[in-house]
Amino acid sequence: MSDSAIKQLQKEFPPIKNNLILRACRGEPLERVPIWIMRQAGRYLPEYLSLRSEHSFFDVCRTPALCCEVTLQPLRRFDLDAAIIFSDILVVPQALGMQVDMIAKEGPRFAHPLNVPADIKLRIDRSRQASVELKYVYDAITLTRHALNGQCPLIGFSGAPWTLMSYMIEGKGSETHSKAKKWLYTYVEESHDLLQFLTHFIIDHLVEQVCAGAQLLQLFESHCGCLNHDLFIRFSLPYLRQIAKGVREALTRRHIPYVPLIIFAKDAHYALDELCSSSFDVVGLDWSITRKQIRTIRDKYPTVTLQGNLDPCALYASSDDLEKMIKQMLEIFGTKHYIANLGHGIYPDANIDNVKHFIDTVHRISSEMISSTTLTKTINSNK
Repeated sequence: MSDSAIKQLQKEFPPIKNNLILRACRGEPLERVPIWIMRQAGRYLPEYLSLRSEHSFFDVCRTPALCCEVTLQPLRRFDLDAAIIFSDILVVPQALGMQVDMIAKEGPRFAHPLNVPADIKLRIDRSRQASVELKYVYDAITLTRHALNGQCPLIGFSGAPWTLMSYMIEGKGSETHSKAKKWLYTYVEESHDLLQFLTHFIIDHLVEQVCAGAQLLQLFESHCGCLNHDLFIRFSLPYLRQIAKGVREALTRRHIPYVPLIIFAKDAHYALDELCSSSFDVVGLDWSITRKQIRTIRDKYPTVTLQGNLDPCALYASSDDLEKMIKQMLEIFGTKHYIANLGHGIYPDANIDNVKHFIDTVHRISSEMISSTTLTKTINSNK
């Protein structure tokens, strides 16, 4: 799409009505804390399961109208402050020529994973371009942005290089990722080459999503738990930083306004300093991050917006206990530079009533906290 066509398209988008999450990314004053939920579009909703009974997972991802419908489903039920486009991080390996299938009750499976570096030339087509191969994602974003009618911002996303590389080698989900980690020790140069190639492709993919209408971007580095600090510093962090810088520079070259970037590096509790100083606007935290760690990074990086981090299993709790946990979470994070979310994706058997309670309670309690703080400041200023 040409730059002029992009600008015309952006002019035609409906004006935003709820920009709370965008303001939170910038640290601006808010009337309540914004909230969205990772995997909010999908597997725990009966309307999604009904649609999926007629279409395969990747058929939904590749059909813009279906993708749009699934993206909007949670917003019809809940007062969410952002939508996230329905897609999958593994559309990137698919776009590069690898066959990936979603197997019921098992998850993703690669028909021919990478076993040795020589497989890269056999399995991956480096000539492919994101703008062509993933056009269905961008069409879905544009369609959804219009369908939202300005209700709230739309988030685009991608998997990060190490996460994608590990899937491409393991061929499926893994607890140890030992096959992929073996590459980091035995095929060091080839690992960096693959990670660098994925980095460039991911930058293009994220930029195209913004051009299509995405108003925020989240990068998922989901497999940090199998890395130690040294491996993370060598094989993950440099590419995360390249992506943050590369997206900014590419948008500037195309004269497109910058959008906030969120990094969610699950289980990277050992690298919070590095993540908070890596030029991302928002750092997502998983549920394992302690109160002490949160307070420390709050004090050390006051301009970084934090996101998270309620345990997804907390949605199984009673409504009273859930409310207590939400209140504690808000008291720890505060109401500025903060986006409420789960500490990972919502589970398929989540209690839907508690999902609504989670969202509404975050809004209510944070609004009360902000009103109380404002009143206190007003009283003190009048003394």
